Amino acid sequence: MTTIIRSKDFTASRPWGALDIACMQGISTRLHWTDKAYHWHVNDGEEVFVVLDGQVEMKYRDANGETSTLLSCGDIFFASTGTEHCAHPVGEARILVIEKHGSV
Repeated sequence: MTTIIRSKDFTASRPWGALDIACMQGISTRLHWTDKAYHWHVNDGEEVFVVLDGQVEMKYRDANGETSTLLSCGDIFFASTGTEHCAHPVGEARILVIEKHGSV
């Protein structure tokens, strides 16, 4: 089976609504749409967060304290296991998230 997804056309009925694209060997790939911030959280595995459309202010905490960076279209954020983080879109955003299946 082949699937083409036009990420710019994807919207959801609620913030952080997702389209499940694939689950390969326990790793999920999901397309999210949002216009609201996600809460502070820690995943139980690694996470790759790719901004496909819009901008997202990514806040994260590590040994150096709290940091914030603005991610634009094409930017990638990698959170290692145990990294506390919180995503705040600037308006609408579409994000590809690759993480352990069933993770937060």
